[in-house]
Amino acid sequence: MWRAETREQLNAITRRWRGEGLKTALVPTMGNLHKGHLALVEEARREADRVITSIYVNPTQFGQGEDFDNYPRTPDSDVKLLMQAGCDLLFIPEHSTMYPFGLENPVRVQASPDLAATLEGQSRPGHFDGVLTVVARLFNLVVPDIALFGEKDFQQLLVIRRMVDDLGYGIRIVAFPTVREQSGLAMSSRNNYLGVDERAAAGELYAVLRQVADHIRNGRGDWQQVERDARTRLESLGFRVDYVAVRRTKDLGPPGPADLDLRVLAAVYSGRTRLIDNVGANRVGISGE
Repeated sequence: MWRAETREQLNAITRRWRGEGLKTALVPTMGNLHKGHLALVEEARREADRVITSIYVNPTQFGQGEDFDNYPRTPDSDVKLLMQAGCDLLFIPEHSTMYPFGLENPVRVQASPDLAATLEGQSRPGHFDGVLTVVARLFNLVVPDIALFGEKDFQQLLVIRRMVDDLGYGIRIVAFPTVREQSGLAMSSRNNYLGVDERAAAGELYAVLRQVADHIRNGRGDWQQVERDARTRLESLGFRVDYVAVRRTKDLGPPGPADLDLRVLAAVYSGRTRLIDNVGANRVGISGE
């Protein structure tokens, strides 16, 4: 596995691959890799000739009081896992590589407000601007043909797709289904913050979202009451609920009577650990819609 830390090192490798006509796939990560990340790398192997994984904990997407300083970093084990998964190139830049003019006043990309101001964006103002700023920089440096993202961060996936389409990147964005622990808990680096009892109970978030999805498939259309019932259930299980929402899959707007492709999304706290998850909920078409 090749390794690059600077723009020059990265370009020397990727330029040669492009000259050979090889298709490249990028898997952006913040490290502390788990089976979800590795599933993305393995899918990238099927999609492209060469797989590039980036590891960079991006400070511009962390808000005031969030866990940037304490975010789990495990570079040695990450390297071993990527080699086993068949990664061809690890891009592990320093801040000076990603933000050569400093972090105080970088050029930023603003996320589309219609997608980014709700749900996660409402709870974490500016978060998606930071995400798009670093993703755009990675795309500009790596110049991949394909980039892969997990569906666990579903709103992030939509925001990135909008940027790619709007700015004409010409990169195919591949979404990969959420990889889960045996309990149903969506795999995440932040799961490491959970205590033993919290981790055992955290899978109930997925169970509640599946119940909501089942209600929707069975014809429930009173979205606000469905959301209130789900919030009550989550609170009864000991979670502190940030939001639970039924939205259109395509743009996360509030669903109307004719919308069939829906998503149930939630963010909760288990102790001090913030968990997010989502599930699809396709309604059966109703005559006349």
